[in-house]
Amino acid sequence: MAALSIVLPTLGNHEVLGRVLDGFQRQDAPPGSFELIVVADRDEPDPGAVARAVEGRPNPARLLRGDVPGVSANRNTGWRAARAPLVLFIDNDTIPARSLVSEHLDSHRRWPAVEEAVVGLVRWAPDVKVSPFMKWLEYGLQFQYESITGQDASWAHLYSANASIKRSLLERVGGYDERRLPYGYEDIDWGYRADRHGLRVKFNPRAVVEHHRTMTVADWQARAQRLAVSEWRFCQLHPEVAPFFQQMFSSAAASPSYGRKAAAISRFVPRRTPIIGRQVWDRAGHHWRQQIAPFFLAVWDAAEAGDAPELQPAVAALAERSAGSAR
Repeated sequence: MAALSIVLPTLGNHEVLGRVLDGFQRQDAPPGSFELIVVADRDEPDPGAVARAVEGRPNPARLLRGDVPGVSANRNTGWRAARAPLVLFIDNDTIPARSLVSEHLDSHRRWPAVEEAVVGLVRWAPDVKVSPFMKWLEYGLQFQYESITGQDASWAHLYSANASIKRSLLERVGGYDERRLPYGYEDIDWGYRADRHGLRVKFNPRAVVEHHRTMTVADWQARAQRLAVSEWRFCQLHPEVAPFFQQMFSSAAASPSYGRKAAAISRFVPRRTPIIGRQVWDRAGHHWRQQIAPFFLAVWDAAEAGDAPELQPAVAALAERSAGSAR
């Protein structure tokens, strides 16, 4: 019996999906130690392309279909069909390193309690041209790995682009919120609910997936609109939790404009350059936050005014081309 079930939600992005599946053919873990479940979104425009990517592989994958559109439904369909006691969630643009499966399995041997989950590292794929903005995303917006001290992370770090959870804990907490959080903040919401059940998140930086996607400021201006709806909905569900992105972007919008030159020269100044490196990247980050802030705040304000239900479908279509994409 497999020890680990891998759940891979997908919508479009067929070429990279094939590369993700190729990565699971090259794992250093024994083939019988894991199973792969690919879940096509209900709105997948070309189911045949997904089937062709999955079929004919030495290590076969099961192909399922989400009950309703959205990555939350896809993940729920996948983990509920899982046969293994551990479930690893990844995305359709995160290519696994050769040791991904073995690292997650080893992590759960070290941390066997039902409440212990494992988050791995998401880094840019080596064949993707990484811009200064993308480098900043790793620290300033998309992930918060630098806030993890040692091996102990928090419920907010359980990024579903690379996270493994005991199936029994998924059953105890319940699935991802398909109705209110179909596209964004769904993993943050699940982690917060799981925290009430004693969730303890461990970080294994050797469990690596490589993010095969380019991101621009314009991409994040679009994504921020979906994020605003998702965070607003999350805060309605959990009003005791402060809105992280709303506070960040409100602060940026209320601050003086600066950092454009720092953003321009950041490609020539590594972040770790003594003294000047941190200064350049802090100022560049302020500039990029200000570029994104109006797009986030306009949608947040509309949601506050009661327009969130009408905004959700349009924003999701604009900002999320792949229901399996990472944050």
